[in-house]
Amino acid sequence: MKPNCQSLVRNLLAFVVACVICAGSHLANAADRYVIDSTHTYSIFEYMHWGLSVQQGRFDKNSGSIELDEEKRVGKVDLLIDANSVSTGTSLFDTALRSASFFETDVYPNIQFKSENLVFDDANKVIAIEGDLTIKGTRKKVRFELTHFHCRFMPLYFKTACGANGYAKILRSEFGLGRYAPFVSDEVTLRFAIEAIRE
Repeated sequence: MKPNCQSLVRNLLAFVVACVICAGSHLANAADRYVIDSTHTYSIFEYMHWGLSVQQGRFDKNSGSIELDEEKRVGKVDLLIDANSVSTGTSLFDTALRSASFFETDVYPNIQFKSENLVFDDANKVIAIEGDLTIKGTRKKVRFELTHFHCRFMPLYFKTACGANGYAKILRSEFGLGRYAPFVSDEVTLRFAIEAIRE
């Protein structure tokens, strides 16, 4: 092989090796991305009704994504809730909640929670999620405490999936939803059941 050809081959090999190293470094630094499984994800709200009982409702349509790197203890959550999917078991109440008296879904069709601050314990397991909750155009800081978190390989999908349950407490009046308080409690407990599948 001529010297020029040998030099060309060496340079080409060096370039390929550099590309492989860079690609490997990028993959090592990239967090795993999970897509929220809407068939196993629900956003639930609980409130005290005239001191008689704790009532529940939920939003049936949830979408979004999660990024997670347990070793580096970082992650992101982007959850989008369809406010029109509110469900209480009573169609008349559902219609009232969609109206301007409450969620005003014709103007604010979505509720959003975004976080770039996942809280980990000493075993690198997520125990809380801190982020911004936006309802009716009002954004507030909210911390969700996790009561359960687990990731595993799912034979059904041939992929890894993660799931969690958690809760937070808010004052609904701070989001323009204060109608009938305090007879119907201003404090509302938000709960979620979420599953997400790795891309």
